[in-house]
Amino acid sequence: MRTYVAGQEAYGDSEFAELALGTPVELWLGVEGESDEERAAREDAARDILADNPSFPDDLVRMAAQVIEENPDLFHVVALVRPARRRTARKGVAA
Repeated sequence: MRTYVAGQEAYGDSEFAELALGTPVELWLGVEGESDEERAAREDAARDILADNPSFPDDLVRMAAQVIEENPDLFHVVALVRPARRRTARKGVAA
């Protein structure tokens, strides 16, 4: 099955994300082994993109929510609630 984003074929998950975002994923996540200079330049470029597109974070969250809603079988929901602790009686205190 072929996947297209904005008229371009995506050849894999990374390329799909890049086409959907309009930027390389590495711009936001970084790359292993990048130097301090490379990281600073990447973060500077990301700040410029966000400054030029103030709705970008909201658009991205909306897009992610839509993908999750349309493909619930692709995601596992992790409970954010910790299991209740078992209460034990302390010495000299009734439980």
